[in-house]
Amino acid sequence: MRAIWKGSINFSLVNIPISLYPATQTDELNFHMLRQKDLSPVSYKRVAQADSKEVPWTEIVKGYEYEKGKYVVLNQEDFQRADVEATQSIDILEFVPLAEVDPIFFDRPYYLEPEKRGARAYALLREALNRTQKVGIAKVVIKTRQHLAAIKPEQKALILELMHFADELIKPDELQLPDRLEAGARELEMAIDLIDRLSGHWDSNKYTDQYRKALLDLIHQKIESGGRLPRGASRPKKAASNVVDLVSVLQESLRSADKDMAAKGSKSSPKHRKTYKKAA
Repeated sequence: MRAIWKGSINFSLVNIPISLYPATQTDELNFHMLRQKDLSPVSYKRVAQADSKEVPWTEIVKGYEYEKGKYVVLNQEDFQRADVEATQSIDILEFVPLAEVDPIFFDRPYYLEPEKRGARAYALLREALNRTQKVGIAKVVIKTRQHLAAIKPEQKALILELMHFADELIKPDELQLPDRLEAGARELEMAIDLIDRLSGHWDSNKYTDQYRKALLDLIHQKIESGGRLPRGASRPKKAASNVVDLVSVLQESLRSADKDMAAKGSKSSPKHRKTYKKAA
């Protein structure tokens, strides 16, 4: 891997020189826009809404819409004046318990690799964070943007996880959400029982992008058949259900969970063998 950023971790008088590496990768399939009759690639043009004429890059400026249809233009000098100094450092502002940070704030992780002269301090910070169950909350400028970030220990590595600022998160105030539990004690007990039967241990390797795999398989079939997909049964869609009798749905789900566990050879504890009488 090639480092995408180099700098240092700073807190108090401690300075740890590091390199930043991506910790994730995106396997999205890229599609081109084509004209149907001859598969000619379709290009994008910069067209002005006023007269539908194409606009060259030299005539394009950046504007902020402060009212509907009203803009203020910003030039390069304006952006430079507002620019945050890129110090090539990750400045830890404070250390906080990881349990206090809502996971919704976390966005994108990166690996931090120490330079040779910083290896001892790197390992010391990693171990101290592990022992205290805390993370370092920092600010860092990457490219042209300042980010909030957390420094977290992950096995032998330290991870820099970019975070959302509080004002970037949309509150769910406008959503129609239930204020209280309307189901009865019996439904709740069955729901908890179902969760118990479907519980397991986290293993990231169990989960794969099935849609991407199916799409790639279909692409390969079309390539091999000269652009035509061999006829075959389409995948049946699940019928939408209007849940009226929640108890019946939970009972059926529990029976289905038992069948799945039996097929996998799982042995459930006695508490998983509760039976529920059908609702009258």
